[in-house]
Amino acid sequence: MVAVAVCAVLAGACTFAAIADWARDLDRAAWQRLGFTGRVPAATTVWRLLIRIDAEVLSVVLAGWLRARVGPVVLGGRRWRLVVAIDGKVARGARLPDGRQVHLLSAYDTAAGIVLAQVQIAAKSNEIPAFAPLVEKVAGQLGSLQGVLFVADALHAQTDHAQRVAAAGADLMVSVKGNRPTLFAQLKALPWGQVPVGDRRREHGHGRRETRTVKALTVATPDGLGFPHAQAVRITRTRKTKNKTTREMAYLVASLPAADAQPVDLGTWARQEWHIENRVHYVRDVTLREDAHQARTGNGPAVFATLRNTSIGYHRSNGETNIARATRRANRRSTDLIDAVTRSNPTTQ
Repeated sequence: MVAVAVCAVLAGACTFAAIADWARDLDRAAWQRLGFTGRVPAATTVWRLLIRIDAEVLSVVLAGWLRARVGPVVLGGRRWRLVVAIDGKVARGARLPDGRQVHLLSAYDTAAGIVLAQVQIAAKSNEIPAFAPLVEKVAGQLGSLQGVLFVADALHAQTDHAQRVAAAGADLMVSVKGNRPTLFAQLKALPWGQVPVGDRRREHGHGRRETRTVKALTVATPDGLGFPHAQAVRITRTRKTKNKTTREMAYLVASLPAADAQPVDLGTWARQEWHIENRVHYVRDVTLREDAHQARTGNGPAVFATLRNTSIGYHRSNGETNIARATRRANRRSTDLIDAVTRSNPTTQ
């Protein structure tokens, strides 16, 4: 039944009822390949199973399956880093009996396109305490955090986070905003006018021209920035349209020495933070209709989020960029889909 759920969501199913419908529409030969004889489970049976599964265990199992399909990571030089983006998402349609919305924190391998781990935020808490268990799950999935760079938003600009990942052999790069007023003021007050531009990139598209300049500075004051080996980073984004020019400055901290993180690297890694939002969370909302799904019982919301992550990661690993089109194609090729999910040594479609 878990294999049915995985196949159905890979084929575009967005609800528990849709999972059951997908299985019911298969022929008897397909039922037998999935382990069913005579008939398939009713929608209520599928629902009762999936709301009781441990969502975090399911995430570990399915992420391991996807990583086995992708194969080993190829190292790309001395400054190469496996960039893992961390971000939280609220499943807006999934309200628990006490009225709370389900809030999930995920870690996304930006190179492979796979969500490595996902944890649910505890009641009356936020993403900050969930950071440590999420990093532990990533370490369990990868085996080691050596060469891993975690990128996250300003909420995770926490010294404890940087020290924790540094102790595990990894690094952290975070944006800094008003939630850390002292650190933010310290970054703004640095002598940026005297720092040469380390990298400049120009892009055109969507009716605008954008220029991004990156400056980096190692802070050598007695207390530094409170991060191990910290570099201060300023990224200036200038956007020009036909009638308007805007400029914004973003400040970041990276727990990497300058020898291991040049401005060109820092600019690239900063942009990879957005991959989890653009390539996972947006797709879960728009293509797989997560916010419209009103799952609210047991582990159902977190389990379905894990299934959606798996669907996206599966299609990304097949080289797909349009997930909507990929799910439609998978739905038309149920035999190939079942073969990929149930075969002990799966290959891409």
